[in-house]
Amino acid sequence: MPPGTPRAELRLEVRGVSKFFGDHAALKEVRLEVGLGDAVLLYGPNGAGKTTLLRIMASLAKPSSGQVLFGGRDVERNGVGAAAKSATGFASHATLLYNELSVRENLRFFGKLFGLENLEARVDRELDRFGLRERQHVLVRELSRGLQQRVSLARALLHDPVFLLLDEPFTGLDSRSTEKLESLLKRLPEQGKAVVFSTHDFNQGAALARRLVALEAGRLRYNGPLEQAPLEALGIARGAGTQHA
Repeated sequence: MPPGTPRAELRLEVRGVSKFFGDHAALKEVRLEVGLGDAVLLYGPNGAGKTTLLRIMASLAKPSSGQVLFGGRDVERNGVGAAAKSATGFASHATLLYNELSVRENLRFFGKLFGLENLEARVDRELDRFGLRERQHVLVRELSRGLQQRVSLARALLHDPVFLLLDEPFTGLDSRSTEKLESLLKRLPEQGKAVVFSTHDFNQGAALARRLVALEAGRLRYNGPLEQAPLEALGIARGAGTQHA
């Protein structure tokens, strides 16, 4: 974390962020602040800007305008970019894994990028957490989509991030893996970490989050307690299981 920032005050923030792809605005003046202990459901129809926002928060994409702040400092201007990346874990439907490396080799590679100590023990922990021990020497390209997703989640958690950003993390997971991930997402905020995740299943997300951030056409429509959210006005049908575009 940035020097001089008390852990209790650590925040990840996007301030007035817009993102353009050609003439298309994927995000429009979005403001969002996430603190430790937050459990945030990022929700909206396809094309709402959820993936783009998560990638910007994870420092994997740059905004066209606006700022990303970590501990109150701009990650592009105050030399805190490395600290922000070290404090953040990100997983999405794009696994960011190397297909020609084995499961263990992938985790070891990413661990070395972060300069982790006790790397093999950390790798073992994630292999066990996601039930990958028996497949640790299998090449990623030979794994099913669901198993690749498990490896991607293990990669995102390997360095013990305090901000976990997940884009549709349940994609391809079997029921047992889904239950394990749901349990994990419930525990992490209780341990003083922050979780921001998107899912197409509102009921699933609502069971795990305390705060709702609703996006539509790149704009923020709601940001507040999930239990107080005007679901009908937002076009969200609780009980339907999936979103209404």
